[in-house]
Amino acid sequence: PGVSRTRSLAARRSSLFPARPGVPDSPLGKRSLREYEVRAQRFRFSEEPGLGAAGAVLEVTVPQVLHLQYGMYVWPCAVVLAQYLWFHRRSLLGKAVLEIGAGVSLPGIIAAKCGAEVILSDSSELPYCLEICRQSCEMNNLPQVRAIGLTWGHVSQNLLALPPQDIILASDVFFEPEDFEDILTTVYFLMQKNPKVQLWSTYQVRSADWSLEALLYKWDMKCVHIPLESFDADKEDIAESALPGRHTVEMLVISFAKDSL
Repeated sequence: PGVSRTRSLAARRSSLFPARPGVPDSPLGKRSLREYEVRAQRFRFSEEPGLGAAGAVLEVTVPQVLHLQYGMYVWPCAVVLAQYLWFHRRSLLGKAVLEIGAGVSLPGIIAAKCGAEVILSDSSELPYCLEICRQSCEMNNLPQVRAIGLTWGHVSQNLLALPPQDIILASDVFFEPEDFEDILTTVYFLMQKNPKVQLWSTYQVRSADWSLEALLYKWDMKCVHIPLESFDADKEDIAESALPGRHTVEMLVISFAKDSL
């Protein structure tokens, strides 16, 4: 296939940040992340202790690139999705989980720490995205977690080689409406491998004009909106991260409309 117009979320989001004065522009993906400052951010997920018992705690650390041309930060949606995984951690043991558009991979790291068999993925056209996925795995002692290149809308060898998945994670991938169709093309392909697979997705409400429902109907999918308060995500500070703050984030579980057949 030819070069896709679909870029990494990091590449798209980088346009939100002005370049630092005195820092020359460089093509994304052409330079190593090691040339820029990388800061580790800690997240601490915990539950309220019950009577006579200490509550469970999970701490993870992920890298963030401190260069304003890179959107390689933990975004509000990521910590909400990670909280959903933490809340449902007992259901993750042994599950096959794929994170798409992973970037710094906070949700995928949480899933792996909770016993899921995780594969991380990001744009095959931007090696630095995959590099930061691998750095997240190294920081959290997860050598078994692979990072692979997947470009939305492309039926690549990596996509063909994927085993059936139980859960697909997608944190704020519904960022640019022009990408929605390509994302759902990839998800639909994975649903053909396992009609019971679910897409667990968070997205930040940026426009009242955006609606996924019509597009999901076109692709034979349905979605359920999950109230944030149902998994302790209705607060401005999750996992001691000061995120999601006051951003409006929605949690969706998307599945094949024919999964009951």
